[in-house]
Amino acid sequence: MKITYFGHSAFRIDTGASVILIDPFLTGNPHFSGDVERATAGATHIVLSHGHSDHVGDTVAIAQRTDASVVGTFELVSWLSGKGVAKIEPMNTGGTAKFDDFSVTLTQAFHSSASVEENGQVTYLGMPNGLVFHFAEGPTVYHMGDTDIFADMALIEELHHPSIGMVPVGDRLTMGAAVAALACRRYFNFDSIIPMHYGTLPILDTSPDKFIEAMEGDGDRVRKPPVGEAFEV
Repeated sequence: MKITYFGHSAFRIDTGASVILIDPFLTGNPHFSGDVERATAGATHIVLSHGHSDHVGDTVAIAQRTDASVVGTFELVSWLSGKGVAKIEPMNTGGTAKFDDFSVTLTQAFHSSASVEENGQVTYLGMPNGLVFHFAEGPTVYHMGDTDIFADMALIEELHHPSIGMVPVGDRLTMGAAVAALACRRYFNFDSIIPMHYGTLPILDTSPDKFIEAMEGDGDRVRKPPVGEAFEV
């Protein structure tokens, strides 16, 4: 299985016959300087944590080009269907969708989810979520989405035992470095932790350095993959 980090909260996972994009905010993402079509070629599924524009990103264009199925909360994928997405997989918190060589479960996340339309109207797009991926071949991955810490993270560990955590650390819009480190150390037994959601907006922390420092003796579990370069797990 290969994982590629595109900056912010955007990832690509290649596993078996599936190519999964998570929160594909590429156009306008200051950490991503590659070619969007090349980076998303062959996508079979797009999985969204919530409806903010820096997470939905290029979903509509990618889905129209690749015929990928878009997976997310009922309100969000229904709204995207109205924007021209042909294949949707509606879900809700606690549910699991099973595909050929992976499944995804929506967990809770403490955040919000909406779109600000061109006329300024705010469209509610369902609950925000974390995403737990189980693979036929490969480690379990927990993409936390945008969230604060919450005690029921202990249940996510108990139910799913994720090996890889994708963790927001940038503060202001999600939990910050110290709280994210506390979440990882108290509630999870991750083998690898990929910090995300930093440095891409002016109000966010510019790097994950404070998070790594807050991890103290567990900092060796933190991985900072170069943006756009796939690595095997």
